[in-house]
Amino acid sequence: MSGGIRVVIADDQTLMRQGLRSLLAISEEVAVVGEAGDGDEALERVVELEPDVLLLDLRMPRRDGIATLEALRERGSRVPVLVLTTFDDDELVLRALRAGARGYLLKDVALEELVGAIRTLAAGETLVQPALTDRLLRGIGTRPEPDDFAHLPTPEPLTPRETQILRLLAGGFTNREIAEALFLAEGTVKNHISTVLAKLGVRDRTRAVLRALHLGLLTQTQ
Repeated sequence: MSGGIRVVIADDQTLMRQGLRSLLAISEEVAVVGEAGDGDEALERVVELEPDVLLLDLRMPRRDGIATLEALRERGSRVPVLVLTTFDDDELVLRALRAGARGYLLKDVALEELVGAIRTLAAGETLVQPALTDRLLRGIGTRPEPDDFAHLPTPEPLTPRETQILRLLAGGFTNREIAEALFLAEGTVKNHISTVLAKLGVRDRTRAVLRALHLGLLTQTQ
């Protein structure tokens, strides 16, 4: 199909790429416009095809997913990247988020969730899957804060409402879903998120969740 959200799939396993392509072909919302077997090919496809979303495996030969994310960031690419991962990749997920990934999803995801994630990233949102967030919450307290956060001052305390919204962000909810859940206007949610980003000293929602995890803000009782 020529319409829909344009996606490139980067994974070194041919069977995985074919499976994802076949799965997404069922959806009328998504068009797979290209594939890549490693990070170098992924960078070429992004330049050549200018997709709306890049689905990126982390474990690939030559240039892996982390190095690909870093290269995209250095080149100023604005294509949102959805990392595909497995349950044993927690540390890689953290590195991917630090390197600029906009979200992550387990490889055994169902079609509706995959399409929903692609739609979310294409709309400028982030996606932090609850199943993996729970694992990160349990283990992240033992990890040092990343260097790019270390220079930031201790954030101003969040209000209960801001903390509530931050928790929903960490759960992968969009602005609209947060607004519906909290009976707020979507514009009000956007304003709260802007305040949260400013307080945490970060530039986007993914890094807000990542820093909040490191600071223990999502494990504190309300």
